[in-house]
Amino acid sequence: MSASRVITWDVSASRGVETAWVELGDGVMRARGRAVGTVPQPYWVSYELETAEGFVTRRLSVTVETEAQDHVLDLRHDGGGGWTANGVPLPAVDGALDCDLGLCPLTNTMPVLRHGLHRGPGELELLMAWVSVPDLAVRPSRQTYTHLRPGRVRFASGDFRSDLEFDEDGYVVEYPSLATRLTVR
Repeated sequence: MSASRVITWDVSASRGVETAWVELGDGVMRARGRAVGTVPQPYWVSYELETAEGFVTRRLSVTVETEAQDHVLDLRHDGGGGWTANGVPLPAVDGALDCDLGLCPLTNTMPVLRHGLHRGPGELELLMAWVSVPDLAVRPSRQTYTHLRPGRVRFASGDFRSDLEFDEDGYVVEYPSLATRLTVR
């Protein structure tokens, strides 16, 4: 790994905050993060994310704690298009390259970096293994990423659209209606 960063976002969608410790280099990313939210209920999230070459998700391990119960997810991509959640096959997301952890701006980084959309033209429709928070259910999500100009990418899924701002390294700076970056080290 070549570059380490610590990034904190104000996550307005959950009325919370998230911090990620990220290592990025040679087409791979490793990260661990912590978040606290209060919507739809108070919760804590801890996660670890690993990608293979080309920023393709290899593994996402997540724990969510709520007052009522804890949820644990071990989401794995086999490198050939297959996914499992806690060892159970997920055929609905077969073919997806990326996970998308709900309310986590970091997981928008992988497809943007892989395709260079924060720097140059392009539009891609992708299937994602979307993980809802706080229950950690995994669902298929069709998402479109469109380069608008350097540092600006339109994200669309269903009827939802948002123009995201990325820094030169491919990390979210501003995700309107979801999160705003507070710090970077």
